[in-house]
Amino acid sequence: MTRPIVLDIDQSVGPLTGRLVVPLAHWQEALRFGCSLRTLGRFDRVLDDLLPDPHATAMLGSGDFHHLSLPLIARAGDAKPFQVVVLDNHPDNMRYPFGVHCGSWVRRVAQLPQVSHVHVVGIGSDDIGRAHAWENYRAPLRSGRLSYWSVGVDVRWARDAGLAHAFHGFDTPADLVDAFREQQLARPLPTYLSIDKDVFAPDVARTNWDQGQLRLEHALALIDSLRGGLVGSDITGEVSLYRYRSWWKRQLSAMDAQPVVDERELGQWQAQQHALNERLLAAIGKRVEAGSLGAIS
Repeated sequence: MTRPIVLDIDQSVGPLTGRLVVPLAHWQEALRFGCSLRTLGRFDRVLDDLLPDPHATAMLGSGDFHHLSLPLIARAGDAKPFQVVVLDNHPDNMRYPFGVHCGSWVRRVAQLPQVSHVHVVGIGSDDIGRAHAWENYRAPLRSGRLSYWSVGVDVRWARDAGLAHAFHGFDTPADLVDAFREQQLARPLPTYLSIDKDVFAPDVARTNWDQGQLRLEHALALIDSLRGGLVGSDITGEVSLYRYRSWWKRQLSAMDAQPVVDERELGQWQAQQHALNERLLAAIGKRVEAGSLGAIS
C-alpha cells in the first residue's frame, strides 16, 4: 500500500522507489488548470481501467492538476464516512462557472456523501481575505462541511458573514500545527490526505503558484496527527513547463497571475521537489503502516 502511483500527465515526477507509472501525457491539454465536468467524467472512466485497487499515494504532477483529487476521493473509503485533509496555500473553493478547476474542486468534494468534513490547512493566500470573500463558495462553509486553517491572513470578515465557525486563523505555522494536531488527536477519524506543495515556503520547494509558509517539519507533524487511518492520499505541486494550445486556457491562466517558471532553474527545482516527495511519502507510509497494525491488533 506504500507504492506510489504516478499519473504521468506532465512528466514532472522523479523516479520514486517502486513507483507505478500510468502514462497520460495525451490528457494534459484537456485537464490542465481546469476542464468541463464531462471531460473529468471521461478521465474518471479511464482511471477505472488503469488504477490498481488498492493503490498507494497518487502523484498528480503540477498543482494545475489538483482537481484530479476529486475522482480519487470519490472512489476512496468503501463508502464509509471519512474526513479530507488538504494541505494547500489556497482554499480551492473558489467560484468557477466552467466546470471544475484546480481552484474550485474542494466544494464538490465537500458534497460527496461519504465525506464528513474537509479541512484545508496552511492557507496563506489572500483568496480567503476580505477582497476575495465573494469568490469563495459559502454553502460548504456555512453548513459545517468545510473549514479553513490559515496563517497570517485577515479573515475578520468571516465573523460578520456568520462563518466564524469555519475559519481558524493563526499568526504562525507552529500555532496552526499545534491547534490542528490537538483537534485530530482528540478525535481520530479515517482520512483522505491531499498535499499541494505550494503550501510550503519557496525555499522548501518551488512551485508554479504563489506559496505559503509551512516547513517540512510542520507537514510531518500534521501527517503524524492523522491517527484514524488513511483511506487514500495524493501529492501535487510539482513544477513543470507547459504552453496551452487553447487561447481560452492561456487567458484563464494569465488571470490567475501564475509565476513564470524559469527554464534555467527547472532542473534544480525538480530535484528539490523530488527530495521533498521522498520525505512526504515516507511519512505517509508510516501512517498507513501504523493504521494497518492498529486494525490487526
